[in-house]
Amino acid sequence: MSSIKEVFNVISDVVRALPVLLAKQPTSNDPASIASVFEDTVARHPDRNMIVFEGREISWGEFNELANSFAHALVARGVKREDCVTVIMENRIEMLAAIIALQKIGAIAGMVNPGLVGAQLAHCINVTKSVKCLAGEEIFSSVMDVRANLDMEDKDILWVADLRESPRPEPMEDIMGVLEQYPTTNLEDTKTILAGATGFYIFTSGTTGMPKAAKVGQRRLLTAGNSFSKVGVRAKPTDRMYLCLPLFHGTGFICGVNSAIFSGASMFLRRKFSASAFWPEIQKYQCTIFFYVGELCRYLVTQPPCPEELNNPLDRVFGNGLRPDVWDEFKGRFGIDRVCEFYGSSEGNVSFINAFNKNKTIGYCPGTIILVEYDIEQDEMVLDAEGKYIQVESGKPGLLLAEIDDRFRFDGYTDVAASEAKTLRDVIKPGDAWFNTGDLITEVDVGFTMGKPHYQFVDRVGDTFRWRSENVSTNEVGEILNANEQVEIANVYGVDVPAAEGKAGMASLALNPESVFDPVEFSAYVTANLPAFAQPVFVRIQSGMTTTGTFKLVKGELRKQAFHIDQLDGDEVYVQLPRTSHYQLLDQKLYESIRDGLAGY
Repeated sequence: MSSIKEVFNVISDVVRALPVLLAKQPTSNDPASIASVFEDTVARHPDRNMIVFEGREISWGEFNELANSFAHALVARGVKREDCVTVIMENRIEMLAAIIALQKIGAIAGMVNPGLVGAQLAHCINVTKSVKCLAGEEIFSSVMDVRANLDMEDKDILWVADLRESPRPEPMEDIMGVLEQYPTTNLEDTKTILAGATGFYIFTSGTTGMPKAAKVGQRRLLTAGNSFSKVGVRAKPTDRMYLCLPLFHGTGFICGVNSAIFSGASMFLRRKFSASAFWPEIQKYQCTIFFYVGELCRYLVTQPPCPEELNNPLDRVFGNGLRPDVWDEFKGRFGIDRVCEFYGSSEGNVSFINAFNKNKTIGYCPGTIILVEYDIEQDEMVLDAEGKYIQVESGKPGLLLAEIDDRFRFDGYTDVAASEAKTLRDVIKPGDAWFNTGDLITEVDVGFTMGKPHYQFVDRVGDTFRWRSENVSTNEVGEILNANEQVEIANVYGVDVPAAEGKAGMASLALNPESVFDPVEFSAYVTANLPAFAQPVFVRIQSGMTTTGTFKLVKGELRKQAFHIDQLDGDEVYVQLPRTSHYQLLDQKLYESIRDGLAGY
């Protein structure tokens, strides 16, 4: 039974949320954009601190001048409204300035993972038809490695200085070195950018092929920023947000930076997460809000206690993937008052938010959703005798479908065919359209919620799994492994590893005839062609592959067997241990270490 205090808190949350939920959404033709909101915030708080980063501090007004110079410089180089410009660098002030500059122009920021290399990197730059590439000094060698495969000239690849520890490669331009030549004033036509315009391309791993560029529209940026900042973290100008998630991800920018833009809160920005530095920095910079993915929270609770975690100023956290078995310890040990778990995807039209501060839930959804039966073994939706989808009973896991309508649009990908593949039609009634999330969720009873059902995330289905806070496409990794000279065919899937968040990648390989597996050559190939999060943790060597009648690789039994050496029919398995870049044979001693959760994953 709900306590009087709990009921009062929920009613207070509803009162706070109602203005946001009932606010009129801008139409596609309304002049409204994240750049306009940013400039309004600058006008209100020009002298307040905006960013703390590696010993530097910059105010909203100073940052605005930097972004304006960047925007004028890009316009002078031919960038115009609706052009896409690739942004590829680590979290830092210059990255944010580049993104905001593009928003001021009305151009599209193609947000590319700086960990990508080889074919994946070239694909992401080319598929968006980018007219320029803003490449950070820290990753520039990766861009140069694929230079011959890029659909742009040398003058279109702009070197964005970082610590200036390496010289600018000829003949690329040092864009930061010339910004002082350009005006620091706002662009005249920023206020005319429409809500229906595309602001970002965020890459998402689909079930087939290379990464897909998901469109993120201005209207979505506006809606998310308003609700996340006001209903989610309740941010104020006096707050400081701890941001260590990669800004090329939706959680990092759409949730984190966006909330700062809407509220005027300050940001402590970090290139990457560090468990040992986390609490000392929280205390030193008096951070009150933390944007997380669940894996980071797990890391923190596994760290030994430190003096800085006591009486810390952090009281609100916002993110996704916080496991139910970690939730209570995380809140209790660190004194967190408010955990605002949310659910969403870069490309989807559906989101959930735990606005009522309930435990172990992704919250409620303002849109129209249904959960339908899904056969995980067969990897397909279950249909009734009439060929209709079957909605699950309350409390049972089901595949989440979200209705597509004027308010909850599906902007899709740059690839029209890929967008259509994620859309189901005639689900409830003729002519309707629903977005297939590819995720299993279940309704949960969390007490008094003003009639709003709450849900828990269960798992991903199909050929995508999550590892190291990244979505990994098994087919994408498989295609790259298939290009290795040893491999005839690769079957990639995710497996559970004790004491580890998400699923670790495992590849079963059928080798070319007469080949004997060479782990040294294979290790070098994987390191050169896949980012760390996509590199298989386990490699199984098989004599052949089992396929369905339509030649689809069978994964179900392989997932069950995983890396358990007593279930592998004599097949050898190799493992890449944490903080190593080579594969070694999985023997009984190593296996027991991993099985017992002692290997450090």
